[in-house]
Amino acid sequence: MCFSASASFGAGVVLSVIGIVSIKKAKGTSQIIFACIPLIFSVQQIAEGFLWLALSKPAYASMQLSMTYIFLFFGRVVWPIYIPLSISLLEKKDNRKLVLKILVGLGALVSLYLAFCLLSYHVEAKIIGYHITYSQGYPIPLGKYCGLLYIIATIAPSFFSSVKRMWYLGIAILISYIMTKIFYTDYIVSVWCFFASAISIVVLVILYGIQKLNKSLVTK
Repeated sequence: MCFSASASFGAGVVLSVIGIVSIKKAKGTSQIIFACIPLIFSVQQIAEGFLWLALSKPAYASMQLSMTYIFLFFGRVVWPIYIPLSISLLEKKDNRKLVLKILVGLGALVSLYLAFCLLSYHVEAKIIGYHITYSQGYPIPLGKYCGLLYIIATIAPSFFSSVKRMWYLGIAILISYIMTKIFYTDYIVSVWCFFASAISIVVLVILYGIQKLNKSLVTK
């Protein structure tokens, strides 16, 4: 999260609780994978909390590089493949599965490209004002297209899923991205991940909906 170390750690703790509750609510491997979204966000936010300390306190400076890479690994590499994959595994309808598999493939390509960039080009985190900004020396022409594909991979799957209320997740991520783009353009990597993690409660709502539907089918 972009505002302070304490805010990042606080968000991490809250998301950990949501993640644990989500995992306990999940039934079966596919639901557990989806339920891990808040928990993964919590690890990401805690990593940025330590990065705040590394950037602001000399005693923690040795952690700066590792925390930068950990945060960017989750923010850039994990989500483009994890979100579409976790949604795809919940899908029961064959026609929807095909579309979701295509989006999983798209997400995998984005993740591979961003992983290559993360390992091959210079990255740096700095505190500017009350935010952390990430300087990433990726190829600009490809970077612009990759940004668009990243958005498609993380948002579109929710709207192609037949799972009840899954579109809530897509709407929440889309709104958080738009707000970040408008108000925090220079810090989009950090701030959008905070807003996106804040909507992890939607994951729990969706899981409750799945369990309720399954119970109603059993009783019929």
